[in-house]
Amino acid sequence: MLRWLLIMMVALAVVSCKSKKPVPTDTGEKGVIRISVDETFKPIIEEQIKVFQSSWPKTQIIAEYKPEADCWDDLLNDSTRMVIVTRKLTISEKSFYADSLGFFPATGLLAQDAVALVVNRNDKDSVFNKNEVQDLLTGQSKLPYKLVFDGAKATSTVRYAIDSILKGKKFNTANITAAKTSSDVVKYIAQNTGYIGFVGVSWIGNPEDTAQTNMLTKVRIAWLPCDSCDEAGTYTKPWQEDILTKRYPYVRDIVYVLKENHQGLGKAFVNFMMGDRGQLIFRRGYLVPAWKVFMMRETQIKLVKPIK
Repeated sequence: MLRWLLIMMVALAVVSCKSKKPVPTDTGEKGVIRISVDETFKPIIEEQIKVFQSSWPKTQIIAEYKPEADCWDDLLNDSTRMVIVTRKLTISEKSFYADSLGFFPATGLLAQDAVALVVNRNDKDSVFNKNEVQDLLTGQSKLPYKLVFDGAKATSTVRYAIDSILKGKKFNTANITAAKTSSDVVKYIAQNTGYIGFVGVSWIGNPEDTAQTNMLTKVRIAWLPCDSCDEAGTYTKPWQEDILTKRYPYVRDIVYVLKENHQGLGKAFVNFMMGDRGQLIFRRGYLVPAWKVFMMRETQIKLVKPIK
């Protein structure tokens, strides 16, 4: 009897050891983690990681940039510690992860960006109203344009077009050219007339980025109706101030979801992005920080004058 009791105790101990998950070894100042990032946020998140790692050289954040749906798959399959996407977890998703992980993942807003529409410099039109944009997406437009997205499905830009622009209307993919990445969208527009590209503004809206300003000699950011201007018929572009005040109509969130139940590198990176330096990086990237209010200054750029 004693012999069988000892055997059972040993067997239970072996099973227990095998079922235990590895204990995380990373801290806020050292270690390696993997994160998955919506590809539309690549320019700004690369800058965040660069500055963070320069301050804590014993850390390494390995970021993979991919469509938003793939980021969520990584989170589900436990192949990443954190995702940076355009929406928070739903209530049902929170419950699911709490059941599978034993704790609720942390999630929160980091900043806001916008979806910009870009056209070739040689195209005549660069001013569109909301109905025209909807008609282009549903395939009912009489305008001589086809559309370019960073993929025909599974990307945050496509999801934004369906959820926030079409708002229930059917998305017609027959009129869509699918580029591989946001950078490819801008390059395609630069090389072809008769197309409108949908792209995150961080790829085209930073006037201090030489590559982006060079690209703006080949493409134009389209004007769209102002959502909260006093005068009817006022149009705007995704400038930082107009994203902040919601005058630009196509604004969206930059959100993190973190699976970490210890004081690790993931939390340290989130705290950095939500702190003074991280928020300043968002601001200098011409996005809108979520947690720090920075003074807006008028510029001498002539293009900021609204079209009526």
